[in-house]
Amino acid sequence: MQHYLIKRILSTLPLMVGITLLTFLIMQITPGNPMQTMIDPRISTAELARAQERMGLNDPLIVQYFRWLGQIVQGNLGYTVKTGQSVATMIGERLPATLLLTVTAFLLSFIVGVPLGVYSATNKYTKRDYGLTIFSFIGISVPSFFFGIALIYLFAVKLNWFPTSGLATINLQGGAGAIFLDKLRHLVLPAIVLALPNLAVIMRFTRSSMIEVLTNDYIRTARAKGLGGGMVKYKHALRNAIIPVITMFGISIPTLFGGAYITETIFNWPGMGSLGIQAITAREYPVIMGLNLFTSLLVLVGNLTADVLYAVADPKIRLTK
Repeated sequence: MQHYLIKRILSTLPLMVGITLLTFLIMQITPGNPMQTMIDPRISTAELARAQERMGLNDPLIVQYFRWLGQIVQGNLGYTVKTGQSVATMIGERLPATLLLTVTAFLLSFIVGVPLGVYSATNKYTKRDYGLTIFSFIGISVPSFFFGIALIYLFAVKLNWFPTSGLATINLQGGAGAIFLDKLRHLVLPAIVLALPNLAVIMRFTRSSMIEVLTNDYIRTARAKGLGGGMVKYKHALRNAIIPVITMFGISIPTLFGGAYITETIFNWPGMGSLGIQAITAREYPVIMGLNLFTSLLVLVGNLTADVLYAVADPKIRLTK
Protein backbone atom coordinates (compact mmCIF):
# COMPACT_ATOMS: atom_id res chain seq x y z
CA MET A 1 0.00 0.00 0.00
CA GLN A 2 2.82 2.40 0.87
CA HIS A 3 4.59 1.62 -2.41
CA TYR A 4 1.35 2.26 -4.29
CA LEU A 5 0.85 5.64 -2.61
CA ILE A 6 4.41 6.76 -3.40
CA LYS A 7 3.95 5.69 -7.00
CA ARG A 8 0.67 7.61 -7.28
CA ILE A 9 2.17 10.76 -5.75
CA LEU A 10 5.14 10.67 -8.13
CA SER A 11 2.82 10.16 -11.09
CA THR A 12 1.03 13.42 -10.26
CA LEU A 13 4.19 15.51 -10.70
CA PRO A 14 4.24 15.48 -14.54
CA LEU A 15 0.49 15.99 -14.45
CA MET A 16 0.96 19.15 -12.38
CA VAL A 17 3.54 20.44 -14.87
CA GLY A 18 1.04 19.78 -17.67
CA ILE A 19 -1.62 21.69 -15.75
CA THR A 20 0.66 24.70 -15.33
CA LEU A 21 1.48 24.68 -19.05
CA LEU A 22 -2.19 24.39 -20.05
CA THR A 23 -3.20 27.14 -17.62
CA PHE A 24 -0.52 29.47 -18.97
CA LEU A 25 -1.43 28.82 -22.61
CA ILE A 26 -5.15 29.36 -22.00
CA MET A 27 -4.43 32.73 -20.43
CA GLN A 28 -2.21 33.68 -23.37
CA ILE A 29 -4.80 32.87 -26.05
CA THR A 30 -7.62 34.57 -24.13
CA PRO A 31 -8.71 37.79 -25.90
CA GLY A 32 -7.51 40.96 -24.21
CA ASN A 33 -4.50 41.84 -22.13
CA PRO A 34 -3.93 42.71 -18.47
CA MET A 35 -2.61 46.10 -19.60
CA GLN A 36 -6.09 47.01 -20.86
CA THR A 37 -7.22 47.44 -17.26
CA MET A 38 -4.58 50.14 -16.81
CA ILE A 39 -5.65 52.25 -19.79
CA ASP A 40 -6.45 55.73 -18.56
CA PRO A 41 -6.47 59.13 -20.32
CA ARG A 42 -3.96 60.35 -17.75
CA ILE A 43 -1.47 57.59 -18.59
CA SER A 44 0.59 58.05 -21.72
CA THR A 45 1.31 55.32 -24.24
CA ALA A 46 5.00 55.45 -23.30
CA GLU A 47 4.19 54.83 -19.64
CA LEU A 48 2.02 51.84 -20.56
CA ALA A 49 4.84 50.48 -22.72
CA ARG A 50 7.31 50.84 -19.84
CA ALA A 51 4.89 49.10 -17.49
CA GLN A 52 4.46 46.25 -19.97
CA GLU A 53 8.23 45.92 -20.29
CA ARG A 54 8.65 46.01 -16.50
CA MET A 55 6.17 43.18 -16.04
CA GLY A 56 7.93 41.08 -18.67
CA LEU A 57 4.93 40.91 -21.02
CA ASN A 58 7.17 41.62 -24.02
CA ASP A 59 9.33 38.55 -23.39
CA PRO A 60 8.83 35.37 -25.46
CA LEU A 61 6.09 33.08 -24.15
CA ILE A 62 8.55 30.35 -23.24
CA VAL A 63 10.50 32.82 -21.09
CA GLN A 64 7.32 34.05 -19.39
CA TYR A 65 6.20 30.48 -18.71
CA PHE A 66 9.44 29.31 -17.11
CA ARG A 67 9.68 32.52 -15.09
CA TRP A 68 6.17 31.87 -13.75
CA LEU A 69 6.98 28.18 -13.15
CA GLY A 70 10.10 29.17 -11.23
CA GLN A 71 8.06 31.47 -9.03
CA ILE A 72 5.58 28.66 -8.33
CA VAL A 73 8.38 26.34 -7.20
CA GLN A 74 9.42 29.05 -4.73
CA GLY A 75 5.85 29.34 -3.43
CA ASN A 76 5.18 32.62 -5.22
CA LEU A 77 2.06 32.74 -7.42
CA GLY A 78 2.82 36.21 -8.71
CA TYR A 79 1.34 39.65 -8.09
CA THR A 80 -1.77 41.47 -9.27
CA VAL A 81 -1.41 43.88 -12.18
CA LYS A 82 -3.28 46.81 -10.62
CA THR A 83 -2.29 46.83 -6.96
CA GLY A 84 0.79 44.59 -6.85
CA GLN A 85 -0.70 42.39 -4.12
CA SER A 86 0.64 38.88 -3.64
CA VAL A 87 -1.68 36.33 -5.27
CA ALA A 88 -0.72 33.69 -2.67
CA THR A 89 -1.66 36.09 0.13
CA MET A 90 -5.00 36.90 -1.49
CA ILE A 91 -5.83 33.21 -1.91
CA GLY A 92 -4.73 32.50 1.66
CA GLU A 93 -7.07 35.19 2.97
CA ARG A 94 -10.04 33.80 1.01
CA LEU A 95 -9.29 30.10 1.49
CA PRO A 96 -10.81 29.60 4.99
CA ALA A 97 -14.22 30.94 3.87
CA THR A 98 -14.24 28.73 0.75
CA LEU A 99 -13.13 25.65 2.69
CA LEU A 100 -15.87 26.24 5.25
CA LEU A 101 -18.49 26.40 2.51
CA THR A 102 -17.21 23.59 0.28
CA VAL A 103 -16.42 21.15 3.11
CA THR A 104 -19.88 21.71 4.58
CA ALA A 105 -21.47 21.15 1.17
CA PHE A 106 -19.27 18.10 0.59
CA LEU A 107 -20.26 16.48 3.90
CA LEU A 108 -23.91 17.36 3.34
CA SER A 109 -23.79 15.75 -0.11
CA PHE A 110 -22.54 12.40 1.16
CA ILE A 111 -24.22 12.31 4.58
CA VAL A 112 -27.63 12.95 2.99
CA GLY A 113 -27.10 11.57 -0.52
CA VAL A 114 -25.88 8.07 0.38
CA PRO A 115 -28.71 7.22 2.86
CA LEU A 116 -31.32 8.59 0.46
CA GLY A 117 -29.84 6.47 -2.33
CA VAL A 118 -29.93 3.36 -0.13
CA TYR A 119 -33.51 4.10 0.90
CA SER A 120 -34.55 4.66 -2.71
CA ALA A 121 -32.90 1.39 -3.81
CA THR A 122 -34.50 -0.68 -1.06
CA ASN A 123 -37.92 0.80 -1.91
CA LYS A 124 -37.56 0.79 -5.68
CA TYR A 125 -40.57 1.40 -7.87
CA THR A 126 -42.62 2.72 -4.97
CA LYS A 127 -44.07 6.21 -4.60
CA ARG A 128 -41.24 7.09 -2.23
CA ASP A 129 -38.68 5.99 -4.80
CA TYR A 130 -40.39 8.01 -7.53
CA GLY A 131 -40.52 11.04 -5.22
CA LEU A 132 -36.80 10.83 -4.51
CA THR A 133 -36.11 10.35 -8.21
CA ILE A 134 -38.03 13.54 -9.03
CA PHE A 135 -36.12 15.33 -6.25
CA SER A 136 -32.79 14.20 -7.70
CA PHE A 137 -33.73 15.28 -11.21
CA ILE A 138 -34.71 18.71 -9.87
CA GLY A 139 -31.42 18.97 -8.00
CA ILE A 140 -29.43 18.12 -11.11
CA SER A 141 -31.45 20.30 -13.51
CA VAL A 142 -32.18 23.53 -11.63
CA PRO A 143 -29.40 26.14 -12.11
CA SER A 144 -27.63 27.14 -8.91
CA PHE A 145 -28.22 30.85 -9.42
CA PHE A 146 -31.99 30.34 -9.75
CA PHE A 147 -32.14 28.01 -6.75
CA GLY A 148 -30.03 30.42 -4.67
CA ILE A 149 -32.22 33.41 -5.52
CA ALA A 150 -35.35 31.38 -4.74
CA LEU A 151 -34.02 30.39 -1.32
CA ILE A 152 -33.01 33.96 -0.55
CA TYR A 153 -36.46 35.24 -1.49
CA LEU A 154 -38.30 32.58 0.53
CA PHE A 155 -36.17 32.03 3.63
CA ALA A 156 -34.35 35.36 3.92
CA VAL A 157 -36.76 37.97 2.56
CA LYS A 158 -40.19 36.48 3.26
CA LEU A 159 -39.60 34.34 6.36
CA ASN A 160 -36.51 36.17 7.64
CA TRP A 161 -35.04 32.91 8.96
CA PHE A 162 -31.57 33.38 7.48
CA PRO A 163 -29.39 36.31 6.34
CA THR A 164 -29.33 37.20 2.67
CA SER A 165 -25.54 37.35 2.27
CA GLY A 166 -22.13 37.49 3.90
CA LEU A 167 -20.12 35.26 6.20
CA ALA A 168 -21.08 36.88 9.51
CA THR A 169 -22.97 39.84 10.94
CA ILE A 170 -20.81 42.95 11.19
CA ASN A 171 -20.16 44.19 14.75
CA LEU A 172 -22.12 41.35 16.30
CA GLN A 173 -22.35 41.62 20.07
CA GLY A 174 -22.20 38.41 22.10
CA GLY A 175 -20.03 35.52 23.17
CA ALA A 176 -18.54 32.60 21.27
CA GLY A 177 -21.90 30.81 21.16
CA ALA A 178 -23.65 33.77 19.55
CA ILE A 179 -20.86 34.17 16.98
CA PHE A 180 -21.01 30.45 16.12
CA LEU A 181 -24.79 30.50 15.65
CA ASP A 182 -24.54 33.65 13.53
CA LYS A 183 -21.99 32.04 11.20
CA LEU A 184 -24.11 28.90 11.07
CA ARG A 185 -27.15 30.93 9.99
CA HIS A 186 -25.10 32.59 7.25
CA LEU A 187 -23.77 29.19 6.12
CA VAL A 188 -27.05 27.28 5.77
CA LEU A 189 -28.42 28.69 2.50
CA PRO A 190 -25.18 28.80 0.44
CA ALA A 191 -24.21 25.32 1.65
CA ILE A 192 -27.57 23.90 0.57
CA VAL A 193 -27.35 25.60 -2.84
CA LEU A 194 -23.80 24.35 -3.41
CA ALA A 195 -24.51 20.82 -2.15
CA LEU A 196 -27.80 20.10 -3.96
CA PRO A 197 -26.50 19.15 -7.44
CA ASN A 198 -23.74 16.98 -5.98
CA LEU A 199 -26.13 15.42 -3.46
CA ALA A 200 -28.56 14.49 -6.24
CA VAL A 201 -25.83 12.82 -8.33
CA ILE A 202 -24.50 10.88 -5.32
CA MET A 203 -28.01 9.71 -4.51
CA ARG A 204 -28.53 8.39 -8.05
CA PHE A 205 -25.12 6.69 -8.07
CA THR A 206 -25.85 5.03 -4.72
CA ARG A 207 -29.31 3.90 -5.81
CA SER A 208 -28.06 2.31 -9.03
CA SER A 209 -25.11 0.61 -7.34
CA MET A 210 -27.23 -0.62 -4.44
CA ILE A 211 -29.89 -2.10 -6.72
CA GLU A 212 -27.22 -4.02 -8.63
CA VAL A 213 -25.59 -5.36 -5.45
CA LEU A 214 -28.90 -6.44 -3.92
CA THR A 215 -29.44 -8.88 -6.83
CA ASN A 216 -26.19 -10.78 -6.15
CA ASP A 217 -26.18 -14.36 -4.89
CA TYR A 218 -24.38 -13.62 -1.62
CA ILE A 219 -27.16 -11.21 -0.63
CA ARG A 220 -29.78 -13.89 -1.18
CA THR A 221 -27.62 -16.31 0.81
CA ALA A 222 -27.34 -13.85 3.69
CA ARG A 223 -31.11 -13.44 3.74
CA ALA A 224 -31.60 -17.20 3.57
CA LYS A 225 -29.43 -17.59 6.67
CA GLY A 226 -31.89 -15.43 8.55
CA LEU A 227 -29.83 -12.24 8.83
CA GLY A 228 -31.86 -9.12 9.57
CA GLY A 229 -32.68 -6.59 6.88
CA GLY A 230 -30.44 -3.94 8.42
CA MET A 231 -27.47 -6.34 8.63
CA VAL A 232 -27.90 -7.40 5.00
CA LYS A 233 -28.47 -3.87 3.79
CA TYR A 234 -25.66 -2.03 5.55
CA LYS A 235 -22.98 -4.62 6.35
CA HIS A 236 -23.11 -6.80 3.26
CA ALA A 237 -24.69 -4.73 0.49
CA LEU A 238 -23.65 -1.16 1.22
CA ARG A 239 -19.93 -1.90 1.58
CA ASN A 240 -19.81 -3.26 -1.96
CA ALA A 241 -22.26 -0.72 -3.36
CA ILE A 242 -20.25 2.19 -1.99
CA ILE A 243 -17.16 1.42 -4.11
CA PRO A 244 -18.51 3.05 -7.32
CA VAL A 245 -19.78 5.96 -5.21
CA ILE A 246 -16.22 6.61 -3.98
CA THR A 247 -15.48 7.74 -7.53
CA MET A 248 -17.66 10.75 -6.76
CA PHE A 249 -15.25 11.73 -3.97
CA GLY A 250 -12.63 12.93 -6.43
CA ILE A 251 -15.18 14.32 -8.89
CA SER A 252 -17.00 16.27 -6.17
CA ILE A 253 -14.03 18.53 -5.40
CA PRO A 254 -13.81 20.31 -8.78
CA THR A 255 -17.61 20.33 -8.98
CA LEU A 256 -17.95 22.07 -5.62
CA PHE A 257 -15.11 24.53 -6.21
CA GLY A 258 -16.52 25.35 -9.64
CA GLY A 259 -19.99 25.81 -8.18
CA ALA A 260 -18.52 28.06 -5.49
CA TYR A 261 -17.88 30.74 -8.13
CA ILE A 262 -21.63 31.15 -8.67
CA THR A 263 -22.76 30.44 -5.11
CA GLU A 264 -20.29 32.81 -3.48
CA THR A 265 -21.27 35.56 -5.90
CA ILE A 266 -24.99 35.11 -5.18
CA PHE A 267 -24.53 35.16 -1.41
CA ASN A 268 -21.63 37.67 -1.38
CA TRP A 269 -19.53 35.01 0.34
CA PRO A 270 -15.94 36.28 0.79
CA GLY A 271 -14.17 33.23 -0.64
CA MET A 272 -12.05 32.14 -3.58
CA GLY A 273 -15.05 31.89 -5.90
CA SER A 274 -15.99 35.55 -5.57
CA LEU A 275 -12.29 36.42 -5.87
CA GLY A 276 -12.18 34.48 -9.13
CA ILE A 277 -15.18 36.37 -10.55
CA GLN A 278 -13.57 39.67 -9.61
CA ALA A 279 -10.27 38.59 -11.20
CA ILE A 280 -12.00 37.55 -14.44
CA THR A 281 -13.85 40.87 -14.62
CA ALA A 282 -10.64 42.84 -13.97
CA ARG A 283 -8.50 40.62 -16.24
CA GLU A 284 -6.17 39.88 -13.35
CA TYR A 285 -4.49 36.94 -15.09
CA PRO A 286 -2.03 36.15 -12.26
CA VAL A 287 -4.97 35.70 -9.86
CA ILE A 288 -6.90 33.52 -12.32
CA MET A 289 -3.86 31.35 -12.96
CA GLY A 290 -3.13 31.04 -9.25
CA LEU A 291 -6.71 30.03 -8.45
CA ASN A 292 -6.77 27.49 -11.29
CA LEU A 293 -3.46 25.99 -10.16
CA PHE A 294 -4.59 25.76 -6.55
CA THR A 295 -7.90 24.14 -7.49
CA SER A 296 -6.11 21.64 -9.75
CA LEU A 297 -3.90 20.64 -6.84
CA LEU A 298 -6.98 20.03 -4.69
CA VAL A 299 -8.46 17.86 -7.45
CA LEU A 300 -5.30 15.72 -7.56
CA VAL A 301 -5.39 15.36 -3.77
CA GLY A 302 -9.06 14.38 -3.97
CA ASN A 303 -8.38 11.71 -6.58
CA LEU A 304 -5.50 10.33 -4.51
CA THR A 305 -7.77 10.19 -1.46
CA ALA A 306 -10.40 8.37 -3.52
CA ASP A 307 -7.80 5.76 -4.48
CA VAL A 308 -6.97 5.24 -0.80
CA LEU A 309 -10.67 4.88 0.06
CA TYR A 310 -11.01 2.28 -2.70
CA ALA A 311 -8.37 0.18 -0.97
CA VAL A 312 -10.03 0.63 2.42
CA ALA A 313 -13.45 -0.36 1.10
CA ASP A 314 -12.23 -3.35 -0.92
CA PRO A 315 -9.28 -5.43 0.40
CA LYS A 316 -8.89 -7.03 -3.05
CA ILE A 317 -7.67 -3.68 -4.39
CA ARG A 318 -4.92 -3.59 -1.77
CA LEU A 319 -3.72 -7.00 -2.88
CA THR A 320 -3.56 -6.05 -6.55
CA LYS A 321 -1.67 -2.75 -6.15
